[in-house]
Amino acid sequence: MCPARNKSRYDTGIRVLLFIVGIIGLGSVQDLKGQDAAIRVEPPNWWAGMQNSRLQLMLHGEGLALYTPRVSAEGVLVEAWHPGSSKNYLFVDLFLAQGLRPGEVNLVLERRGYPGREIGYQIRAREKQGEEYQGFDASDVIYLITPDRFANANPDNDSFPGLREQGVDRSDDYARHGGDLEGIRRHLDYIQHMGFTAIWPTPLLMNDMPATSYHGYAITDFYQVDPRFGTLQEYRALSNEAREKGLKLIMDQVVNHCGLHHWWMEDLPFPDWINFQQNHEEGEPLTVTNHRRTVNQDLYAARTDRDLMEKGWFVPSMPDLNQDNPSMATYLIQNSIWWVETLQLGGIRQDTYPYPDKDFLSRWARALMEEYPNFNIVGEEWSTNPLLVGYWQDGVQKRDSYRSYLRTTMDFPLQKAIIDGLTEPETWGSGLIAIYEALANDFHYTRPNDLLLFGDNHDMDRVFTQLGGSAVLTRMALAFILVAPRIPQIYYGTEILMDNSANPGDHGLIRSDFPGGWEADAKNGFSGAGLAPEAREMQDYLKKVLNFRKGSSALKEGKTLHFVPEDGIYVLVRSYEDETVVLVLNKNEAPVKLALERFRELGLNGKSLQELLSGETVIWSEHLTLRAAGAYIYISK
Repeated sequence: MCPARNKSRYDTGIRVLLFIVGIIGLGSVQDLKGQDAAIRVEPPNWWAGMQNSRLQLMLHGEGLALYTPRVSAEGVLVEAWHPGSSKNYLFVDLFLAQGLRPGEVNLVLERRGYPGREIGYQIRAREKQGEEYQGFDASDVIYLITPDRFANANPDNDSFPGLREQGVDRSDDYARHGGDLEGIRRHLDYIQHMGFTAIWPTPLLMNDMPATSYHGYAITDFYQVDPRFGTLQEYRALSNEAREKGLKLIMDQVVNHCGLHHWWMEDLPFPDWINFQQNHEEGEPLTVTNHRRTVNQDLYAARTDRDLMEKGWFVPSMPDLNQDNPSMATYLIQNSIWWVETLQLGGIRQDTYPYPDKDFLSRWARALMEEYPNFNIVGEEWSTNPLLVGYWQDGVQKRDSYRSYLRTTMDFPLQKAIIDGLTEPETWGSGLIAIYEALANDFHYTRPNDLLLFGDNHDMDRVFTQLGGSAVLTRMALAFILVAPRIPQIYYGTEILMDNSANPGDHGLIRSDFPGGWEADAKNGFSGAGLAPEAREMQDYLKKVLNFRKGSSALKEGKTLHFVPEDGIYVLVRSYEDETVVLVLNKNEAPVKLALERFRELGLNGKSLQELLSGETVIWSEHLTLRAAGAYIYISK
């Protein structure tokens, strides 16, 4: 059960419903005398014709809590306003009527004995309707990028005066290295030609933190792009060009916490804007979460454990946002919608999904999915327990009747099984059977093909490292990820066998620079120049499988069948109409003949199949000869 919401601050606040019949149309407010530049307004603009007709503006400026808002625009009503506990905040609730014309709305703030303060607020036309936004799904393969470590196209934006962390140092794994938005944009052709269909950059918003700001997860301004990555215009240019190339853009968002140096930390609007706020303001020791995520589902969890999990700070440098505060909840929901509209997103990845108030998460996801019914969101539940992962997927029947509205969760259970299955010795209870049994858990999920599967990501050892530096096992892992009934995600550099074997667990090393992303690099992963033969072979291998998958209905939406592993061989089959794809994972180093009698139900006997990687044609008859350990992908012709 979630803690009760604190609404007492509204008991003394002004709540007035004003129904204004505007006498000045939106086309007339171009005569504004000017806007008060000393007022911060968030969201900075909005759109006409949204599903939800209500909008809350957060205004921040000297003494604003003492002002009364008024608007003169046809189709715009001030429904209520809420002064902050800080004298510098005013929250204004607007109603935007259907049929509202785009243009500038004149919002006037009035206070007896003081001159009025004016805000020219932009209501824009939508670029497309909500149902036209298509989210990522099992037809996609996502390329995960750490932007600071991918490519530096503009060294002029590497550092900015006034920011807490200065300069770049590529010899320091935890310093900034200079990668930017333009660096990603310039290499979209590479990403597209490799066969990826979506990109997920880790957060690109302002992180004005004194150290390790490169990773992006300690946001200090939810509406500003970090200038060391580029500008909002460059972010939009990346999105537009990616969309033209058939690449969806997924935004990495964080509603659980902000960075300690977020601009509002110097002047918090309410006494409950962040959790453990009094401790922070009085300089007392901070309370960090217990990270016991099972309390979200545990029937027997103690209230004190639930509260500490939800309200404790993720780390001391990341204040925990209090989504029980209605204005905070609205702020975060509107911020997500603002970025979807501004960037024309193809999805959202939500960080640390089990940590915020879960009832808020339900409202947040519902607001997005009602506005964009064909959209998708993936939530990060880092658990190898499929019961916990499945809990968050929408449609699962739960004893607590909780509804998440979340289509996609991250499949950490199957990821672990891939590593275990490929590295464990083959016995009755270990080895490839781990993969088989993990996939057999799909009965628990509402829609298994909506789960996100990966070999690694920005927080885990590189898959090549996890697999002991074996290119053969890495090819097997990637083949399974791309054939299984999932949404595949691959971390940048996997295609050229990037690793962190020199220091496992080192996050800075995990997020190493992509070779060729900096002008002076001796090696170039984009062109292949200077790469080791093994890296080039992996790049060619992955490119072939990715581009095949792009055109394979069997892999994108086909039925799935698999067979209990025997003698170090696991067979997984996907089929759609007359297309059949057979994946054979073979751990035997010596040549072996796979008897085909037990696979009769596939209906392939006597048919000609082509092995994707070698191009060899085989007749499905008595047996298949597997010459070495590896992944074999057979396609019905």
